[in-house]
Amino acid sequence: MIIKKNRLETESIPKLLAEFSIPAIIGMLVNAIYNIVDRIFIGNDPELGSLGLAAVSITYPVTLVLLAFALMVGVGGSTRFSISLGRKENEKAKFFLGNGVTLAIIAGLIFMILGNIFIEPILRILGASSAVLPYATDYLSVILFGAVFQSVAMALNNFSRADGNPRNSMISMMIGAGFNIVFDYIFIVQLGWGMKGAAYATIGGQFLSMVWQLIYFLGSKANIQLVVKNMKLKAVYVKDILTTGIPAFLLQIANSVLNIVINASLVAYGGDIAISVAGIITSATTLIIMMVSGLVQGLQPIISYNTGAERIDRVKEALKTGSIIGGIISTTGFLLFQFFPVFVISLFNQETEVVSLGIKAIRIWTIAFPLVGIQIVWASYFQAVGKVQLASFLNLARQIIFLIPLVLILSPIFGLYGIYSAVPIAEFLAFIVTFIFLKSQFKRSQHVL
Repeated sequence: MIIKKNRLETESIPKLLAEFSIPAIIGMLVNAIYNIVDRIFIGNDPELGSLGLAAVSITYPVTLVLLAFALMVGVGGSTRFSISLGRKENEKAKFFLGNGVTLAIIAGLIFMILGNIFIEPILRILGASSAVLPYATDYLSVILFGAVFQSVAMALNNFSRADGNPRNSMISMMIGAGFNIVFDYIFIVQLGWGMKGAAYATIGGQFLSMVWQLIYFLGSKANIQLVVKNMKLKAVYVKDILTTGIPAFLLQIANSVLNIVINASLVAYGGDIAISVAGIITSATTLIIMMVSGLVQGLQPIISYNTGAERIDRVKEALKTGSIIGGIISTTGFLLFQFFPVFVISLFNQETEVVSLGIKAIRIWTIAFPLVGIQIVWASYFQAVGKVQLASFLNLARQIIFLIPLVLILSPIFGLYGIYSAVPIAEFLAFIVTFIFLKSQFKRSQHVL
């Protein structure tokens, strides 16, 4: 077991990054399919169409909040898990795993109960019109009952990678997404279950992902096994998990707040069609960002372990390699959105009004997209090395600090196009700020980036 962990300290960085990031990227792409496939089937269903797409967009901030809690536990716990293994503190690693699973279960239960109690007021606040509300209620009411499944599956996917088995995490998500794709078709197209059918397919896939990971961590294949006695919450481990996971939590909460603000502006300046278009663009760009997130998740245990082992040379090499790959991924997305916008928009919905607005919107929205992959990698470095507060600030920079004020300032002046233009401006500013902090960090460490 220890020999396997030492590979993080001795194996070549490119080989490790390929081994850990490729399965994570595939896994995150598969995970993105949960939302994207729902939107494709919903948007192309004649009885749902643009109103169904608008409903999914309206509920998206709610699912982001659940994801925020799951990632806080998963990323925070697995980071501490990795650092403990790097320091050869396996007993601590066991408690981080056990406490992480318990926290994920608690978060899912609380979310399910409160979400169902306040579902209609929540959707009204999020901007659901009278036409969209029934669709949104049908979808979200089912999704909320799968909160525990999603929370535990997401948390354990992070621990699986940190345990040295990124392939297991990838398989877990592929099983869930495969179920979702097949049963989206069965429930929506064949059985005509509409929005509820899409939601049933989603939570069914999440349940299978959770079961797969539990079988792994309860069995002999895991290097660090999940033991019931280690699931009893202890303040010292809970504190470390939550504080380390705060940047990932804030990033998703920021995404949720951002979606709320943007949706409100879209309703004011473009109505339900504008909401539908933004939902399509969000789905398309999320696919690329999920690839970068997979890269980061593969990069995190390498940086965290070598930080614990005090191998700063390897930390620097991993960050450089990750930055290059992150830039390539987001630049590829940029080229796709700029040169093939009709294909991207039409994949989700072929209504003339939606496609016409979508082509203009996606080209403006993604002008600065090549910088996004690099900025995400750079910001994640600070979390991987335990600089939680700085990582939190940098993760919030694009969504909260820059983008929301820009939306609020530009939309009254330029309407819909002010909202679209705010996105690339915010991404450019976040890139510059992150670069400044990263240069300063490496200069203080006497390591030139």
